[in-house]
Amino acid sequence: MSTEESNRVVHWKRTRNLMIVHMVIWFIFSYVVHWFAKDLNAFTFIHFPLGYYMAAQGSLIVFVVQLFAFSWQQHKIDVECGMAEAE
Repeated sequence: MSTEESNRVVHWKRTRNLMIVHMVIWFIFSYVVHWFAKDLNAFTFIHFPLGYYMAAQGSLIVFVVQLFAFSWQQHKIDVECGMAEAE
């Protein structure tokens, strides 16, 4: 296996693992938090029930942060594996 082919394999493995982690986080904040909203309402955040806050704002904040984190992490993987685009 050549160095370039080895880099492709490593790049894909790391990219796949990153996608899986981010998809699990997305699933948790898209579905699990909302399934347990009534239970989360027992807690408060900034004087709002936590279930309400997570449904109205919290999940959206997580998604935006996750977008930037994914982009930064993927760029780091691309650079380390020699797959980054010229800047």
